[in-house]
Amino acid sequence: MSRRRATARHDVPIKDVRVIGVYAHIDAGKTTTSEAILYYTGRIHRAGSVDDGNTQLDWMAQERERGITITAAAATCTWRDRRINLIDTPGHIDFTAEVVRSIRIIDGAVIVLCGVRGVETPTETVWMHADRQQLPRIIFVNKLDRPEADFEGVIRAVRERLAPDAVVLQLPIVRDGALVGIADLLRSQALVWRDGADHPAMEDIPFDMQTQVAAARALLLDAVCELDDGLLEQRLAGNEPSLASLQRVLRQSTVSGELVPVLCGSSRQRIGVSPLLDAIVDYLPAPVDVPPVSGTIPGSREAVERPADLSAPVCASAFKIVTDPHVGHLTWVRVFSGRLHTGESVYNPRADVVERVSRIYRLHANRREQISDMAVSDVVALVGVGSAVTGDTLCDPDHPIVLEGFRFPDPVIGVALMPSSADERDRMRSAVKRLCEEDPTLSSRFDAETGEHILSGMGELHLEIVVDRLAREFGVRPAVSEPKVSYRETIRRVAQATGTYRQQSGGHGHFARVELRVEPLERGAGVVFVDEASSAELPGQFVRSTELGAREALGKGIIAGYPVTDVRVTLLGGRFHEVDSAKMDFRIAGSMAVRRAVRRARPALLEPIVEADLNVPGESLGAVMADLGRRRGNVHSLTIRGSARGVRAGVPLAEARGYAPDLRSLTQGRGAFTLEFRQYDFVPEALADDIIDRRRAEGKVPVR
Repeated sequence: MSRRRATARHDVPIKDVRVIGVYAHIDAGKTTTSEAILYYTGRIHRAGSVDDGNTQLDWMAQERERGITITAAAATCTWRDRRINLIDTPGHIDFTAEVVRSIRIIDGAVIVLCGVRGVETPTETVWMHADRQQLPRIIFVNKLDRPEADFEGVIRAVRERLAPDAVVLQLPIVRDGALVGIADLLRSQALVWRDGADHPAMEDIPFDMQTQVAAARALLLDAVCELDDGLLEQRLAGNEPSLASLQRVLRQSTVSGELVPVLCGSSRQRIGVSPLLDAIVDYLPAPVDVPPVSGTIPGSREAVERPADLSAPVCASAFKIVTDPHVGHLTWVRVFSGRLHTGESVYNPRADVVERVSRIYRLHANRREQISDMAVSDVVALVGVGSAVTGDTLCDPDHPIVLEGFRFPDPVIGVALMPSSADERDRMRSAVKRLCEEDPTLSSRFDAETGEHILSGMGELHLEIVVDRLAREFGVRPAVSEPKVSYRETIRRVAQATGTYRQQSGGHGHFARVELRVEPLERGAGVVFVDEASSAELPGQFVRSTELGAREALGKGIIAGYPVTDVRVTLLGGRFHEVDSAKMDFRIAGSMAVRRAVRRARPALLEPIVEADLNVPGESLGAVMADLGRRRGNVHSLTIRGSARGVRAGVPLAEARGYAPDLRSLTQGRGAFTLEFRQYDFVPEALADDIIDRRRAEGKVPVR
């Protein structure tokens, strides 16, 4: 890592800043697009290649070896005097945390689609997250230099699965089977890249495309003019709106989410990348174009806003934590309001601490530039804020605010780590703790019965990368078990039970009695505890102890040793003794009561269901469908993708493990797939009984 003397921040008017994220399904060319953007903006002098393993943004050894993005990278560049703060994110669904947290801190997004495979399930997931944040987007259809590319098919899929109001701004120009340029519909002009030139030649629309371009342009103008009364009147009167007025309305409608512009090209050949940069600055919003960030005053529900203004109190969101070997705890933040200089302090409402910011860095992948201050729209890393975790708000101590936190999916698969010595066990615990602080979708726990450290994540690749990092970065090489599916337990009906803990052995005794009710909740609700006991029956300190005991028991599992979820636990009442009752007594009684109640409520096992998105040759479809049936798969849709077939199906994760070699065998190596966690669902009873019996034999089921 490079370390430089602090420099003054080069100010750019906030209206001329774009804070964007680049998102795509794996192999759609997202990092290649980001590298081309950095090349055109002069941030790098040679665009790296994913295939050659020399990209700037994929800097981790594992990223370059595997040709995939694992961790989000930030960079700053300039185009047409506008500063672009760019975040390049992973495409593989195992690293979904990077996508979730980056979407929350950007103002606009570039969604990169493959011109061959089009819209895939992970793309829909990113789109859904962006919808929740009402995030303005533009789409870039990449890889149109491939012989099997189908631009029109991709557009149909976009309108069916993502954005009905997507508007095409460009058409690909193909000559002798090769992509040579794009047709700009707004300007009725052809942009042609000749002999690998960085910049296009401006030409007339090719004669054989004039009818196609005219029809596409008419649809574009209709869509834009319908959103502005003045332009609509001109259109109806047969007059041509000016380019400036069309771009003005297109920008407004993109920022508002009414339209989604679609551009096209080939990032590898750098065709269409400079027009993409133009679209980023022309149509995606500046921080002043989006609503002020809103939150609440700590300790109350009073709503408060922070506008994108230098004079407002400083407010920033910590969206990523990195442990750096040179500077220690690095907190990545997006600054939403105000300005803060090195040496000044910020307040962390969650931790209720004020900390001094000792250094501020502007980021470029794994390189850092030390700067003297941070301000609105900046994406920077801070040193000195050791209390911060992902999702924390950092703000002015005199004007506190809490922004909405992040919500990440639960881990669905785990491995057991067994260190070779006591010394390695200590080092492994420390290393795993640091990695879990960096990655909110990674969790760990120690199994005292087996002496194993259980590490859970979003998929086999996720865990494989983490184990590799333990060896490379921390020198820890434990024995690693085969990945195991993370099941859950839940209940099917309402039940009540009483838990009584009583001991008398001379002197003060122990006494606690609680009555609980459990009832099922919807999927994803977790565990909810409700207190309906009167304060006369149970003082507050005993209520809290009861809740801790109940949650502890549910976390250890009841029937198979897996955490219980989607349950509401209601404390109905209880009894205590003025002398003999203590907090620990109610913790034990709460544990006893919830165990009994769950066993009466028809407990059941839940298993993770993944959405499988397959792309297979047409002649292999029958064999693939039959195989999905054997895996308890439920096919949702079947689509035609040129000569290939697209299959989407829900499959239990336990049946989908190790699917890659089987699919290669079924399709003669021509099939491809992605798996994305969707939900938990009930395990068939016969299978559930086998799992429970196996867990009991392994000693994983808690003692009643």
